[in-house]
Amino acid sequence: MGLLLLCALFVLCVVIGMPVAFALGVAAVSVFFYEGLPMMIAFQRIVSGINIFSLLAIPFFIYAGELMFHGGIAIRLVRFASSAVGYVRGGLGIVNVFSSMLFGGISGSAIADISALGSILIPVMKEKGYDDDYAVNVTVTSSLAGIIIPPSHNMILYAVAAGGGLSISKLFLAGFIPGVLMCVCLAAVAYAVAVKRGYSSEPFPGLRVLIIQFFIALPGLVTAIIIVGGVLTGVFTVTESGAFGAIYAFLVTIIVYRSMTWEKFKIAVRNSVKTTAMVMILIACTGAFAYLLTFYQVPTKLSELLLRISENPVIILLMINLMLLFLGMIMDMAALILICTPIFLPIAVSIGIDPYQFGMILMMNLGLGLCTPPVGSCLFVGCAVGGVKLEDAVKTMWPFYLAILVALMLVSFIPAISMTLPNFFS
Repeated sequence: MGLLLLCALFVLCVVIGMPVAFALGVAAVSVFFYEGLPMMIAFQRIVSGINIFSLLAIPFFIYAGELMFHGGIAIRLVRFASSAVGYVRGGLGIVNVFSSMLFGGISGSAIADISALGSILIPVMKEKGYDDDYAVNVTVTSSLAGIIIPPSHNMILYAVAAGGGLSISKLFLAGFIPGVLMCVCLAAVAYAVAVKRGYSSEPFPGLRVLIIQFFIALPGLVTAIIIVGGVLTGVFTVTESGAFGAIYAFLVTIIVYRSMTWEKFKIAVRNSVKTTAMVMILIACTGAFAYLLTFYQVPTKLSELLLRISENPVIILLMINLMLLFLGMIMDMAALILICTPIFLPIAVSIGIDPYQFGMILMMNLGLGLCTPPVGSCLFVGCAVGGVKLEDAVKTMWPFYLAILVALMLVSFIPAISMTLPNFFS
């Protein structure tokens, strides 16, 4: 009865419009009262949820992303991508994917990717004769690169939710190939759709222009090298690398590009504070909620249920994928990482899935939910930026969904895609 009450209260709070973080907190505290559990335990779980040193990296990653968004790094990455692949048939679609791979690998945020690149590329694509829905579809789906290609604050959340025993540097390594694979699949679909619709191509600007644009974009690209390279080489902890990355991004936008104004700086700081506050409140409230899920033995019971349905690891993994895809459609990604990891990770490990591989499976499933109604935040932002109706974008997005699903199935059933780099550098 207590578990039913916990789920019912959470769903009710979300339906009436309460933020997910507060819905988790209200549901958890109410069930603590119902079960007669000491409230001290609830508050301990809330405080301990955010009393983790590695979580300090999250505000630094968020701040670095905001600085790059408002400081002009994004537009320079777009120009470099355009010079490199813009000459292909329907090249601006591939430019969009390539730009997301570069910027997402620096900012670590899908929403920042859409906001920064969408506001630049969607108007340009419309001007060049691309359909509105195509421009939005490519922008929205390619933004998922920011979740998978390191650095990604979602990977830090996964490491925390997994109990803190996973190496964040190995998670970063595990995300490289799956992220690039997904972008390759999306680029192939973007090209195929562009050819079918008869979109034109741009002339190749020449090797000289490509080299110039590369060197112009290089200071921004070095941000990713500092953040990821510092962690992988052991020079920095993940928190220190985030701090150095934010400082470097600030200096690049102020000294090198000279595009950061006082107004833009204030906006970047304000947005960073707001986003960090939302993430930390969510982590704190999820701590109490996850404690109750363990109290009611949800992971064990769900594992027993899946094993009763089938003992075939392939079938179990497919069921886990379907559950994660469904949950991703109706709930915020960060909350789901914190809730689903303690539930599904033990099941995945029991059927022979490496925790690092499962992390990539989890990210890709929940990332796809960001592009899927009814709670697809990336889809809503992309449609708002592109000025396209939600239903119009969804009708023609299925080839891009299919591309991500193909990449997801490959990552799910070919461990080497996720594990080659972590194993090589371990």
